[in-house]
Amino acid sequence: MTFSNPFTLPGYPGDLPAGDYEILVEEELLQGLSFEAYRRTATYLTERGRGRHAGRTELWATSDGDLEKALSRDAATTKPNKHSDAALSPQEDRT
Repeated sequence: MTFSNPFTLPGYPGDLPAGDYEILVEEELLQGLSFEAYRRTATYLTERGRGRHAGRTELWATSDGDLEKALSRDAATTKPNKHSDAALSPQEDRT
């Protein structure tokens, strides 16, 4: 999951920086059914350490709803990029 802006999640102390985050989902197999089905038991946001905490990974319990709300807020505050990843022409670069 990618966030373009710093964001917050309920239960997390402070803002999380923009960047890529891995989501870990735990599920359990439902027994007694005639087909294979799973139920989600937990959702975690994986935060990789930065700076002096590099190499450290933390899991923060969250919910699908909280992640969707955070993504929606991120999309609403992200300005659309009018340029591709290609280099800008000299005229565009001056603006």
